[in-house]
Amino acid sequence: GITIQSAATFTTWGDSHVNIIDTPGHVDFTIEVERALRVLDGAILVLCSVSGVQSQSITVDRQMKRYNVPRLAFVNKLDRTGANPFKVIDGLRGTLGLNAAAVQIPIGLEGDHEGVVDLIRNVSYRFQGPKGEEVVEGPVPAELEEEVKRRKMELIEKLGEVDEEIEELFVMEEEPTMEVLKAAIRRQTIANKFVPVFMGSAFKNKGVQSLLNGVVDYLPNPTEVPNTALDLEKDEAEVPIPCDPNGPVVALAFKLEESRFGQLTYMRVYSGTIKKGASLLNVKSGKKTKVPRLVRMHSNEMVEETQAAAGDVVAMFGVECSSMDSFTDGSTSLAMTSMFVPNPVMSLAVKPKDNAAGDKFAKALGRFTKEDPTLRIHTDQESKETILSGMGELHLDIYVERMAREYDVACEVGQPQVNYREAIRRKAEFNYLHKKQSGGSGQFARVVGYVEPSGIELTAGTGDGFEFVNEVIGTNIPPEFIMSCEKGARDAMDKGALTGSPMTGVRVVITDGQAHAVDSSDMAFRIATAGAVREVTAKAQGQVLEPIMSLEVTAPAEFQGGIVANLNKRMGVIQGSDMSDNGLDVLIKADVPLAQMFGYSTDLRSSTQGKGEFSMEYKAHEPVNRDTQERLVAEYRATFAEK
Repeated sequence: GITIQSAATFTTWGDSHVNIIDTPGHVDFTIEVERALRVLDGAILVLCSVSGVQSQSITVDRQMKRYNVPRLAFVNKLDRTGANPFKVIDGLRGTLGLNAAAVQIPIGLEGDHEGVVDLIRNVSYRFQGPKGEEVVEGPVPAELEEEVKRRKMELIEKLGEVDEEIEELFVMEEEPTMEVLKAAIRRQTIANKFVPVFMGSAFKNKGVQSLLNGVVDYLPNPTEVPNTALDLEKDEAEVPIPCDPNGPVVALAFKLEESRFGQLTYMRVYSGTIKKGASLLNVKSGKKTKVPRLVRMHSNEMVEETQAAAGDVVAMFGVECSSMDSFTDGSTSLAMTSMFVPNPVMSLAVKPKDNAAGDKFAKALGRFTKEDPTLRIHTDQESKETILSGMGELHLDIYVERMAREYDVACEVGQPQVNYREAIRRKAEFNYLHKKQSGGSGQFARVVGYVEPSGIELTAGTGDGFEFVNEVIGTNIPPEFIMSCEKGARDAMDKGALTGSPMTGVRVVITDGQAHAVDSSDMAFRIATAGAVREVTAKAQGQVLEPIMSLEVTAPAEFQGGIVANLNKRMGVIQGSDMSDNGLDVLIKADVPLAQMFGYSTDLRSSTQGKGEFSMEYKAHEPVNRDTQERLVAEYRATFAEK
């Protein structure tokens, strides 16, 4: 299987306490990586020694750069057939643009993998025992001495490109001591100018101990990372937060999880100390909450804690909040900035199979959106469908499955309806009489006029393009009924004659009419105008309009041809393309009908090896082709006949 949720744990390594969050690698669950990087001080980029830099490695690298998180790289699976760690390092430099160099080289690869040689200490480490827990230190194997010298020179050279002290020694042809080299690596790793590369086989615990040494030696501790918060009393001015356990409490809830004990809220403490039983203020809602229980997570096990100080990652029960809410002790008005939340790329229409499950359905959606900011829910105003939007098919499938498993709500899932519109192409006149007599006062109203295209195109900022014009001279239609005529014309816009879609871009002009002294009323003129407009628009050469989306696709340049061909197949019109500064990526802009975009995220990922991304937004409504219009009209009439 694959990981779909991040898991938190902690360990003590030497004299250091290390909080670890393991995140999923699948692109649909990228928010788990996003939220972890938002709160952690350092990261380990894990790469496969066979596959090298993959599509998700590119996404994670982009996220690390967004939050300026220093990182180590770990080349894993050296015991697999085809392992080549130095090809992976070339990928780090070429594809990700990182200044990376190995701090270790392997002793054997594939089935012969035994351990690693530490280039800085000039010793070898072999990992023995059933789980590689016995680390045996020894001299550098004779057959690797030349390779060690060459790789160490490469390390010093790469480090010298960004570190003045190492550069001076390199120019003077002096070899830096172990202490100088380690200090330089730490300095430039924290400054995000260098990435030390470790290697091994995590499954067999080979190289993991050295990696943990690297975490302690080269990644920053919480006091070395500059964090800032927003001061809400000073118009959200940025202020630095020192990592001080004696300062005012400032914490960020970065992840929510439902457990058998209730909502579990993961917190990163940036300042101060949170104690069990103390009160916390939710900055967003203004509510005060007592901390009934404080735990440190060890995967799915919990270790009870009485307090958590600045720099800690802990979890709490009984704290009602949303993901990315800030908490203080009430003595300060600081709030932490949220994380970057990518836009959804896929939508589904969902509804419970059993209408009686409506309350549970709403409760489930409320909780899911609270814990996952990439899951969006809205009700389409026209179709009244509940639309669930997320990062991909697997992402949405898991929430539909969770609804059935956790809330006993089975759902029907389908494609969302496309919001078509109708327009007219020519002028058409009407002379319509509404007359009703049923004892007592009846209804009487005659309206005369015409409809024509208003010339206002339906785009993101224009509204529905409807216009009503009163050209009645005299009082054939009394002035008090003109407003009712406009309301009637608007009523007719709600449902067109071709597909039952709302009408747009129509100008209704009233030129004359007739009223009755007793039987005319607001309602009579409203019904008459609505009937007149509905009748005449059917004769005004109606046309169906479909939503056109402005689409931007970003992918490696090598896939440009396939992407353009796919968009052409989807009736897209290419508007242009731009190469990135480094020439590796291409940005393609196109206008594509929304009806053709269902399933595009899956298509794009499979055609670009998962490296392509896209975003789209509504641009305008434009006429469909004749075949599509005939099909839509036939479908509407068939549905109408069934009713």
